[in-house]
Amino acid sequence: MSEHLNIPDFGDIPQFPVVQIKNSDWRDGLVVRTPNWLGDAVMAIPALMQLSKIIPEYCGLFVVVPPGLKDLFESLDCVDLVIPLHQAHSAWSSEDKRKLGVLRAGIGHLQNNSLRDAIYFKLAGIPKLYGAAKRGRSILLKRSFKFPKIKDKKLNRLHHAGRYLSMAYAMGAPEWNGELPLFNQAKEPEIMSCEVRSVLERDKLLVVAPGAAYGEAKMWPTKNFHEICSRWIENGGNVAIIGTAAEKNVAAKVAEGVNENRVANLAGATDMPDLIEILKHADQCVANDSGIMHLSAILGGSGVAIFGSTDPSSTSPVSQKWTILFEQQECAPCFSRTCKFGHYNCLKKITTNMVWDALS
Repeated sequence: MSEHLNIPDFGDIPQFPVVQIKNSDWRDGLVVRTPNWLGDAVMAIPALMQLSKIIPEYCGLFVVVPPGLKDLFESLDCVDLVIPLHQAHSAWSSEDKRKLGVLRAGIGHLQNNSLRDAIYFKLAGIPKLYGAAKRGRSILLKRSFKFPKIKDKKLNRLHHAGRYLSMAYAMGAPEWNGELPLFNQAKEPEIMSCEVRSVLERDKLLVVAPGAAYGEAKMWPTKNFHEICSRWIENGGNVAIIGTAAEKNVAAKVAEGVNENRVANLAGATDMPDLIEILKHADQCVANDSGIMHLSAILGGSGVAIFGSTDPSSTSPVSQKWTILFEQQECAPCFSRTCKFGHYNCLKKITTNMVWDALS
């Protein structure tokens, strides 16, 4: 059974007029181009779920995704077919275009802001396209949705999930009630690595994700993650450190000196199916504003989210099971990759005691 959560506050979601889509308009289904980044793609999943509910029974829900997100969307119960592009940020290959064309989808929805993707969707013969009015592509869309411009970097901006949902509602989707998606197991335990299987057998598991692809201004100090791991282990728990291959050094610093029998450093050693199973198994997660934070939340996990240079009102987890820690400074949110003042006070003001209390 799907789990239900209280819906987080997404702010005032824009109300666009609802378009009328006839059954014949769908042809063989709906094809959706997802965002490229893991966190953004996860925040778009509630909208994807709601769109799946309005597609006629004889039609399919197809998604076009960057290669790194193929396994994530193939594990989603509501998705019928996934088309992974050969690269995320480049021109499509002839095979990418062919796969889109043979779907014979009648409706296309662009959750990203790409003009290039709108052109490829149109060239693939998809008659009706919907998406945000961005980068001059409105001329290609049956309906484009114009969101209010943000004139400054203040807080309380529209949440990304609310943005995606507002477009889905305008296409006739029902309101999201907080229901989480069903994720099918994408990988049998027998083919997982020994390290991953060992983690899945541990109880009282804390997962920590000390990295952030965006940059240092989203990364809580490594020594603080180290202290939280040490405290968790001292209280009889186990720890798994996860991250990309580029974050191996950060993960190693977190693990240094921690009881090696109770900590598993899996940075760079997991694929998407591994991550999904680990996060589903975890009792708690501590993460920066990152894709891992969003993935854990959509899987029904709970944890502590640490925000620095970014705005929790627009990119907080899509779940009320998470505690958000944000010590706003005069310069925050700046949305910078590094602190132009060099002090990173927005992160340093969040103490280990604050995180530990939130976990307790």
